[in-house]
Amino acid sequence: MIPLAETAALFADRTRAAFCQALLDGRAWTAGELATYAGVRPSTASEQLSRLIAGGVLTEERQGRHRYVRLAGPEVAGLIEALSSYAPDGGAAPDATGPRNLRESVRLSAEARARTCYDHLAGRLGVALADAMVARGLVAAGSGVSVTPEGRAWLAEALRFEQPPGTRRPLVRGCLDWTERRPHLAGALGAALCTTSLERRWVRRVGSGRAVKVTPEGAYAFRELLGASV
Repeated sequence: MIPLAETAALFADRTRAAFCQALLDGRAWTAGELATYAGVRPSTASEQLSRLIAGGVLTEERQGRHRYVRLAGPEVAGLIEALSSYAPDGGAAPDATGPRNLRESVRLSAEARARTCYDHLAGRLGVALADAMVARGLVAAGSGVSVTPEGRAWLAEALRFEQPPGTRRPLVRGCLDWTERRPHLAGALGAALCTTSLERRWVRRVGSGRAVKVTPEGAYAFRELLGASV
């Protein structure tokens, strides 16, 4: 097991932190794409990615000449999102304390409204949906979050989802949102809601980043299914 200090050190570099922020979109990126995103040389990207892989933060796949990397799992995504919430700017800009230009400002604003956090929904949208599920009695929020019997029935009926037996992933857990500083819902429930929302076009991706936009069909679905005004 890697000691806590060594694990923390993996995130204490701006380039590595920028890579982790980018990979929160849940997709696999090439080393070249991440180098461009962080504004570093390919050799630098390769070195820093190797450290993250060795530390268990990332996993890699090779297809031909291409090297793809992704976050090692939802637990790592939750850790990165929680760490980001402690940063004054959410760790949003790799090399500055604020948006570097108008394009980045627009991107950050869109991500604050609605985005993916690995495989679940975050931002104001994610928090609003979490609040709605608690208000409807589908999720109980006491000393921790849990899915109620009504919530399990709702998952099966509305999302056609039942957690496979024997899975180690929690059905639901809170994930501290770095822009709202309040929890949105992760776990198998959060993943099922995000997957369904994308498949049924309740939300659609905006550009190549993490931002998503609620469609008119999605606004209607969230209002009818959860009583959420988004």
